[in-house]
Amino acid sequence: MRETTKGVKNRIQWTLWTQLEDLDFADDLALLSHSQTQMQAKTTALNKLSESIGLRIHPAKSKVLRVGTQTSEAVMIGDQPLEDVDAFCYLGSNIDWEGGASKEIKARIGKAQAAFTTLGRFWKTETFHCRQN
Repeated sequence: MRETTKGVKNRIQWTLWTQLEDLDFADDLALLSHSQTQMQAKTTALNKLSESIGLRIHPAKSKVLRVGTQTSEAVMIGDQPLEDVDAFCYLGSNIDWEGGASKEIKARIGKAQAAFTTLGRFWKTETFHCRQN
């Protein structure tokens, strides 16, 4: 990714002293940008670099999530537009266009409640006690 953004300042402010260009995951990448123009430039540069080393970005597997913007101009890989989505789930985390964490927190609470409920019979057995002597 460093090669694709060398000499270009298209970062977002993360903290007072830190800026982010992208988020790298195991075999995935999340590009971050303030504008559609910057996002298209990053996507084009990444696609060109990937092709130069024999890799291919699959447009059907790539998504665009716009947070806090009204712009609807498509981000393209070559001549193919990337799909705009309102939300998606990645590695068990829910991410949506509002940019907040409330839906993620509710989802995690729901998962914890479901796990706790499945242990209901365990808590009621005579063999195990919650109190320790």
